[in-house]
Amino acid sequence: MNPTLRDTLLDEAYHLFLREGIDSNSQEQITAKLDVSPATFREMFRDKADLVLQVTQYDIARQKRVHAALFAQEPNAIKRLLSLLEIGIKDLRQVSPQYIADIQKYPEAWDLALDHLTNYSGPQMHQILNDGVLQKMIRGDINIGLVTKIILEMVNLLLNEQVFPPSRYSIAEVYRSIYLYYIRGLCTEEGIQAAAEHFSRM
Repeated sequence: MNPTLRDTLLDEAYHLFLREGIDSNSQEQITAKLDVSPATFREMFRDKADLVLQVTQYDIARQKRVHAALFAQEPNAIKRLLSLLEIGIKDLRQVSPQYIADIQKYPEAWDLALDHLTNYSGPQMHQILNDGVLQKMIRGDINIGLVTKIILEMVNLLLNEQVFPPSRYSIAEVYRSIYLYYIRGLCTEEGIQAAAEHFSRM
């Protein structure tokens, strides 16, 4: 199998899902929009659910590359935290609300996304908060474990369509409103000054 072709198809499927959601197109329609033959599709993906799973894996790997590049050039913990927030807002502005609803119907992909949140985003957030305290950018009196849990649980709030129906709320604006002001409250005066540029443009 050609890994280059697979990556190309996963990237195209990822952007298709972001624009249109997952279930707005049948497997046959997706195959046509990816401009591949049914035989080639079946060679690379068992079915539509397998495509969704592989797209989720592809997106997680993409996120990790973006984060690694960011952390390599930014040692300041509060700027790392706010840059992650900025990336999150940018990503969510490209996401169809239907995509968030649809992916939850695919257990393997959804479980992978939740596992990523728990076992990657959680430790990552815990480390950033700890570094921020050591750098005196984040208040030293916070309970790092509890604050990490709160930040992660805010994701569930963000994705709850009964609380924030997509027909009424922009998911990117909800994300900004939930996280930005909470994170600002965690900062010391030094942290707020260091993050002033981020706060002003978010």
